[in-house]
Amino acid sequence: MGMRAPLKKVRGLGSAKEGTTHWWHQKVTAVALIPLFIIALAYAISLTGSSYDRVVYVLSLPFSSLVMLLLIGAMFYHMKLGLQVVIEDYVHTERTKIALLLLNSFICTVIGLAAALAVLKLALGG
Repeated sequence: MGMRAPLKKVRGLGSAKEGTTHWWHQKVTAVALIPLFIIALAYAISLTGSSYDRVVYVLSLPFSSLVMLLLIGAMFYHMKLGLQVVIEDYVHTERTKIALLLLNSFICTVIGLAAALAVLKLALGG
């Protein structure tokens, strides 16, 4: 006979009530980053030594813009999740933990949006 309440056994949730979801998001973004990174790396290698106009043209194509936007979104979300785990595991002062978690979310969001806006500006010919 365990110490867990029957409702907790049925739901299968941990103390934070979101560990499984967080774990799945981390794994899905990690798997999504593999092909996105390979495609972006192929673009970078193929454009090495090209003129500025050629780079702008290739990166403004719909497929390459989509790949870059997906890469940026998955990468910054994956980074936010990973840093969140590190902060929750190794920072023990509650105020510091909350401040770092807010800072983590803010920085990942702002830098990710800035990168996405740069790609959109390039894709729209600006």
